Amino acid sequence: MPKTVQELLDALTVEEKASLTSGADFWTTKAIERLGISSVMLTDGPHGLRKQAGAADHLGINDSVPATCFPPAVALGSTFDAELAERMGQAIGTEAAIEDVAVVLGPGINIKRSPLCGRNFEYVSEDPIVAGHIGAALVRGIESVGVGTSLKHFAANNQETDRMRVSADIDPRPLHEIYLRAFEHIVTETQPWTVMCSYNRINGVYASQDPWLLTDTLRTAWGFEGLVVSDWGAVSDRVAALAAGLDLEMPYSGGAADAAVVAAVADGSLSSEALDLAVTRIVQLVAKAAQRPAVAGPLDVDAHHALAREVAGRSIVLLKNDGLLPLAPDASVAVIGEFARSPRFQGGGSSHINPTRVDSVLDALVAVCGDRARFAPGFAFDGSAGETLRSEAVELAAQQDVVVLCVGLPDADESEGFDRTHINLPVGQLELIDAVRKANPNVVVVLSNGSVVALPFRDHVPAIVETWLLGQAGGSATVDVLTGAVNPSGRLTETIPLRLEDTASYGNFPGAVGHVRYGEGIHVGYRWYDSRGFDVAYPFGHGLSYTEFSYGQASVNTDANGDLIVTVPLTNTGDRDGREVVQVYTGLDNSVVERAPRELKAFASMAVAAGQSREATITVRRKDLAYWDVRADAFVVEGGEYRLEVGASSRDIRSTTTIAVTGDELHLPLTMESSFGEVLAHPVAGPVVQASLEALAGAGGGVLTDEAMSALLGSFPIGRLINFPGVDIEAGQIEALIKMANSTA
Repeated sequence: MPKTVQELLDALTVEEKASLTSGADFWTTKAIERLGISSVMLTDGPHGLRKQAGAADHLGINDSVPATCFPPAVALGSTFDAELAERMGQAIGTEAAIEDVAVVLGPGINIKRSPLCGRNFEYVSEDPIVAGHIGAALVRGIESVGVGTSLKHFAANNQETDRMRVSADIDPRPLHEIYLRAFEHIVTETQPWTVMCSYNRINGVYASQDPWLLTDTLRTAWGFEGLVVSDWGAVSDRVAALAAGLDLEMPYSGGAADAAVVAAVADGSLSSEALDLAVTRIVQLVAKAAQRPAVAGPLDVDAHHALAREVAGRSIVLLKNDGLLPLAPDASVAVIGEFARSPRFQGGGSSHINPTRVDSVLDALVAVCGDRARFAPGFAFDGSAGETLRSEAVELAAQQDVVVLCVGLPDADESEGFDRTHINLPVGQLELIDAVRKANPNVVVVLSNGSVVALPFRDHVPAIVETWLLGQAGGSATVDVLTGAVNPSGRLTETIPLRLEDTASYGNFPGAVGHVRYGEGIHVGYRWYDSRGFDVAYPFGHGLSYTEFSYGQASVNTDANGDLIVTVPLTNTGDRDGREVVQVYTGLDNSVVERAPRELKAFASMAVAAGQSREATITVRRKDLAYWDVRADAFVVEGGEYRLEVGASSRDIRSTTTIAVTGDELHLPLTMESSFGEVLAHPVAGPVVQASLEALAGAGGGVLTDEAMSALLGSFPIGRLINFPGVDIEAGQIEALIKMANSTA
């Protein structure tokens, strides 16, 4: 058998090489037994294992082996806790190893550009810093047990409408600062085994065959060393995809694409080196999978369910509480809403897990309250028997001390494969809320939804609990929070707007005729609402606790790497142990580029005992201060006095400090199109021009000595000053100045 990769390449035929770059079936790679190349399995995650034992599909239609359904990313992100996410990743990796799965297809970290995206439940946040840190933690956890991950969907896959073809038309700044930043963080920090390219086009080019994306950016700029796999069915042109940097097409495509690769190598339209490189990466993946340590089964179902319950409890966001929660120990409870009995705990599509068990809110409340908890469904998912069920619920509500009203979005309203058209709860549920609160004002609204919903009742009920989709232990975790066994600490990773029309992408989602314009630019999520001063229902980062936290004065210093070390005293002033998510935002006034008022740059989840104080020390990485400079085609840290705002949400700032940051040196080559102001700012040409101006002023004249005219000429291309009235500059002088500056800088 060949001992090195090169020996293996020499032993393979072109036909065999081509065959290795596509799947053997829906979930596995091809094997070449004569050379000892094994087949490996890739299968869905990302919040649990979806290994199909029978007929295969990517829409969650057919059954899969039982596995722990952990909270999806929509909930996990709300923990703001990378350590917890890493522990969850370890558990997922362990289950994958037991089932002999080589690669789990996740995490999904696409930005929540619009609340309408049908797959938002699989994504972490509207903010790239949160998405990057939580995603990196999942990768570390899963891969710590020798199972690979597939970072997805690379890139700009922010909608389901026309997802196989639509072109996400994005300007360079938002593309790099918002939509690629989390991917870059995870790739550079963790080196995942694989990256999955998305279906869509980016600025007209399919992600699967975009050399700028897959080679120039991912590999050259970020240093990615692993394998690029297609999303299932994402490849339009296999030859172009291989040339661009795609290594493995999934699933098996019938053999025609393999034959096209062989023909392309034969006629020279695809280099043999490109094919060899893809095969090398595939062989390396197979070798990694073979080296993973054995994990003894069977699965510890109880331990993993307990972890799922812990993560779910930490994910819940207490949006509002006028003192009704936690529930009084002796209160009689009307449990209303079909979701209490029939929980919606995960989204539809490729991430659909076959859970080992499922907890419901109803069962968990009955276990705690006994016969003090009584149930009425209130509504049916199909809308039938609406008035009858509502009347029964209202009657029950009037009889009990408090109402726990479980509402949300049914499966049919959000899933992979389609986008929502509105952000409203079903009309019947809204009518139920209104009727119940009139019968009993002590209402706790418990929401189950994969993406944000409008909350028109928020001023009319005393408590609102956002549980998202919590996985299989979500029912018990919800009751843990309702009863106070767990002090809620989840925080919003996406803004809850008052109306859809207020959202940044409104009017530019989902696009038309194959294109969607990202017209909001960098102003995604809270950046949009804050920069425009829009009122929101609940801001990014918001979440309440059963205790209170006070913040001391923040301070900041710069370490040897140029990172900003922010410290702030944090005190739990209440009588319950709790956990606070300390958020650090930065702002730069009078920036050379458009910026949001504040941008999240770092965070920490801090457990603080009742009456105790801790000092939070949080690092803002210098690289995260950078903006994408379209002139340099690179990230650049702008110098200036940065404002650091430390608080409990983007609109609950508790302490502010400032620090001077030295900017990156940016030497752009001068041209005849460079502005007069840019020439003056140039480290070489600027002093020469300034001296000439001063000499001219000393000589007593010249249009450039006039302050108003100098301001006007600041943006004037220097080459157009030649022969300009009142300006005594010759072409040769400017050309010599430019040549001198560019050769010296």
